[in-house]
Amino acid sequence: MTGDKAEQAVSAFQGRRWLFPSAVVHELDPDAGESGRRPRRTARDWVVDFSCFLLAVLIGLAAADTVNGDPNTSRSLAAVDQLLGALACALVWLRRRWPVGLAVVMIPLGFVSSTAGGAGLIVFFSLAVHRPFKYVAWLGGISLVGVPLYFWWRPEPGLPYLAAVALTVLLSVSAIACGLLVRSKRQLMVSLRDRARRAETEAQLRAEQAQRLAREAIAREMHDVLAHRLTLLSVHAGALEFRPDAPQAEVARAAGVIRESAHEALQDLREIIGVLRAGDPDEAGRPQPTLAALDALVAESREAGMKVTLDNRVTDPAAVPASVGRTAYRIAQEGLTNARKHAPGTEVTVSVAGGPGEGLTVGVRNPAPDGEVPPVPGSGQGLIGLTERATLAGGRLAHGPEGDGGFGVRGWLPWG
Repeated sequence: MTGDKAEQAVSAFQGRRWLFPSAVVHELDPDAGESGRRPRRTARDWVVDFSCFLLAVLIGLAAADTVNGDPNTSRSLAAVDQLLGALACALVWLRRRWPVGLAVVMIPLGFVSSTAGGAGLIVFFSLAVHRPFKYVAWLGGISLVGVPLYFWWRPEPGLPYLAAVALTVLLSVSAIACGLLVRSKRQLMVSLRDRARRAETEAQLRAEQAQRLAREAIAREMHDVLAHRLTLLSVHAGALEFRPDAPQAEVARAAGVIRESAHEALQDLREIIGVLRAGDPDEAGRPQPTLAALDALVAESREAGMKVTLDNRVTDPAAVPASVGRTAYRIAQEGLTNARKHAPGTEVTVSVAGGPGEGLTVGVRNPAPDGEVPPVPGSGQGLIGLTERATLAGGRLAHGPEGDGGFGVRGWLPWG
């Protein structure tokens, strides 16, 4: 949603560039500053600059009429005053390029020329718009300090001294305040642009993180599903390899288990890959067993030749929440897989107990195997993933060797 709003704002901005000041266009358009050139005036800039120039000229003409009618001002001083006023009005066109330098020049120019007063107001307005407040404070303060001295040197005809000073200070402060207001609005516009860009970037990062977490969850699911199936394949294939003289019925049964396990593994893998290709982070389409499927898991392991004892003390497995039951199923599945790999031939005990309010306890234990068992590459990764899964579910998982040389996996999951 944030990205769509940002795109709409950018398209609206691109279609109305002529309505924005060139400085704002330069800030909002990321491609404007690549050439290194100064921003060109927009149509709005030409209208505003001409209006400022016209205002400075009109104020200057009114001041020139006052100077010409002042008996205390000589003709030569009046001519110099009007010449400097015309120069100040012409300098107004440079207010965007050199606002600080123009304000420095305008301080002595306005002190000796009454007709430059309108241009001075425009220049200090531009200084407040285009430069930070510290420049306005220093240069504007110097200019305001000189106002009483100016009217002491050249009194305004027909206007009391205090009234002239107060009126000039009021106009100067008003011009600077208007400039600061315009600057704050432009800074707000730029900050909103930056905020929109940051929001869009954060939204993209959140989407990428969600996709990454979904892929990691699918990868854990893939390990839990396929490790069990492939272990069954390995056990029965090993039995056929080391007992070529086995009875025909036993060979046929082992081959049937291999075929069924391979088919189920391929089916699970196809479903998981389908989820990856669809890019859907939902859990639809994945194998999602619950605690009620624990009996089928134990029966499948027994058919593979394992000795498994199931101690299920949960009276109603269907009442267990789906997420809790699925995690418990994965803990039992991983425990059986590890026992099949690291303690073949031993009797494995799977225990499940608990109820609402006290939580669900899952345990898988096997005694020490007879003889040495060759190490299996990549062992331990499934238990690490299960520990993370149980923690995310609000529970805990512990695993490790026991005092009699056996190995146990013990998990607790909340059941509210």
